[in-house]
Amino acid sequence: MFKPLAFISPLAILLAGCMEPAPLADASAPVAQASTELAGAVSAADPRAEAAGEAILAKGGSATDAAIAVMLALTVVEPQSSGIGGGGFMVRGGEDGLTTFDGREIAPASATGTRFLDEAGEQLPFETRTVSGLSVGVPGNIALAAKAHALHGKLEWAELFEPAITLARDGFVMNRRLHGSLSGSMDRAAKTESARAIFFDADGDPLPVGARITVPELASTLEWIAAQGAKGFYDDASDAFASYVASQTPKDGRMSAADVRGYEAKLRDPVCVEYRSYNVCGMGPPSSGGVAVGQMLGQLERFNLAALGPDSATFWHLFLESQRIAYADRELYIGDEDYVEVPVEGLLDPAYLTTRSAMIDPAQALKTVEPGTPPDAPLARADGDEPPENGTTHFAVVDEEGNAISYTSTIEGAFGSGLHWAGFYLNNELTDFSSNPDVDGVEVANRVEGGKRPRSSMAPTIVFDENGEVVLVIGAAGGPTIPVQVARSIIGVIDFDMSAREALGLPLLMAFGSTVISEEGSIVAGLVEELKAFGHPDIRFMSPRGKANALLRTPTGWESAGDPRVADLLVYEPASIGETSGSEVP
Repeated sequence: MFKPLAFISPLAILLAGCMEPAPLADASAPVAQASTELAGAVSAADPRAEAAGEAILAKGGSATDAAIAVMLALTVVEPQSSGIGGGGFMVRGGEDGLTTFDGREIAPASATGTRFLDEAGEQLPFETRTVSGLSVGVPGNIALAAKAHALHGKLEWAELFEPAITLARDGFVMNRRLHGSLSGSMDRAAKTESARAIFFDADGDPLPVGARITVPELASTLEWIAAQGAKGFYDDASDAFASYVASQTPKDGRMSAADVRGYEAKLRDPVCVEYRSYNVCGMGPPSSGGVAVGQMLGQLERFNLAALGPDSATFWHLFLESQRIAYADRELYIGDEDYVEVPVEGLLDPAYLTTRSAMIDPAQALKTVEPGTPPDAPLARADGDEPPENGTTHFAVVDEEGNAISYTSTIEGAFGSGLHWAGFYLNNELTDFSSNPDVDGVEVANRVEGGKRPRSSMAPTIVFDENGEVVLVIGAAGGPTIPVQVARSIIGVIDFDMSAREALGLPLLMAFGSTVISEEGSIVAGLVEELKAFGHPDIRFMSPRGKANALLRTPTGWESAGDPRVADLLVYEPASIGETSGSEVP
C-alpha cells in the first residue's frame, strides 16, 4: 500500500547530494514526442538504454522483456546509479492483472542491529560504514528479472542481454552526466583498480566527455548469466562474490555463499489508492514509496487543485503540508513486512486519510506534525536514524498489447559502495537501515536484521483510468524525494492537464521538518513571500535537481518523457545500440 518517508536533516540532504544537480530546462531541448500508434514505448534515463528496450519490443518482446534489457543496459551506461550489483522494484500492469516484484537487496544472515556501530555504541565513520563490504546487500536485480521473465517474458532469456553485451564489448561514449558523477564521487568511483582502469586515465582523472568506454569484463559476466540463467550468478558465482564482499568487510556479519544462494525475489501485494477517477498503484513494503504517494494524494483529494493551478502559492502550501503529514508516519511503521508488522491497509484507510487531511489548514502551516495512529497500528515503535538515500534510476515500458512496466533500480549511493567486481559496481543498500536498532529501548522498524531488506523510497507507479486502462507509467530517482516527485507529477497530469514532460518539469518542493527546499529559477522562487506568510519561514533554494521518467497515454499515442533537467547531460549521437559517435558530445 503506501509508506511515508522519514524526516531527514535538511542540511544533510542539501550537502549529501541525494540528487544530481542539472541545468534548467532548455527551451531549445528536444520535446518528447508521442508515437502515432499505441504500439509500445520506452522511457529511460539514458537514450542508449532506451534504445535497448525499443530493440527488444521491435523483436516482438513483451514489456517485461524490454524492461529487463533496459536494466541490463543501464548497468553498462549508467554505472553510477543502478545495475546488476543492486536491486529494484517492478510494478507490472496488464489485462491479466497487477503484479509487483520485490528485488530489494538483503542483509547477510549473520548481520545484527549493531552492524554500523562501534564497540561503544557510536556510529562508525562514513568510510567504514559505506565504502566497504559492510554496506553491501545481496543484489536482487537478476533474480527479479528471472522471476518476471518466467511469468511474463516472450523472448528467450539470452536475447535480452544482447544490447547490454554489445554496449559493454564494443563501447559507449562518455556523456556529461557520467563524467560529472565520476568527478564528484571519486572516493567511490575510483576506489578499486578495476574501476580506475575503465573510467580514469593514467593521472587518475576521469576520462573526458566523448571518450569511448569499453567494459570487457562486464560483457563476459553478462554473457555468462545470459547462458546460465540466474543461477550463473546466485549459484555458480556465489563463493567468489561472497568471498570478495567478506574480504572488504571490516567487522563481523560478513556475507557468505549461502546468503547469495538463498536470495529470492518476491511477489508482493500492490498498493493502490483512488484519486479522482483514477486508480494509482505502486509498490508496498519494504518500499515506502507506494504508501507515501497514496497518502499525499489521498490527503489532497478534497481540495480543488485544478482550480488553483501550479502557479498558486496555495497549491504548493497544501502540497507541502500533505508531505509533512505523510512522512511523519514512515519512521514508526514502515519496514520489511517479513520482519515487522506494517499497517499498510490502516495507513491508506480512507477514514484515516480523512482525519489526516483534516489537519491541513489551507491558510496556515502546522507548527509541528506527529505520526498518526492508523487502524491496527503496532505499539511502541521508535524513529530511526537512516541517512539520505542516493543513486537510483527509473524506466517505464509499454508493449503493443498494453502491458506496462514501471521499474525503479538502484545501487543506493553514486557508484554504490565503490566496490567493483566482475565489471560492475556493488550496492551500499544496507546503509538504508537505521544505524541504531532501538531508541531508549524501543525497537526501530527499519533496524538491521539478518536476511532483512532495508526500507526504500522507490515508488514505481502505474495509473489506471476508470475503465482500467493504463494512462500513466511513472517513477523517479532522488532518494527521499522520489515519492514527492511522483505525486507532484501525477497531480500535474491529472489536475493540471499537463503533458508528461511538463509534469516532470514541475519544480521540486519538499519539506524536511520545518525546512523547505526548492529550485532556483522555478515557479516557487517567485512565491517565497506568500509561502512564508502561510507559515513556511525557512525556504532554501538549490540548483535544479531531479530525475524522473514517464510514459503518458495521449490521443495520438504514448508520450515518452524524461526529466527536462537532465536532458542536456545525456547528449550523444546514437548510430546503433553499442555503436555511438562522440561528434555531438559537448
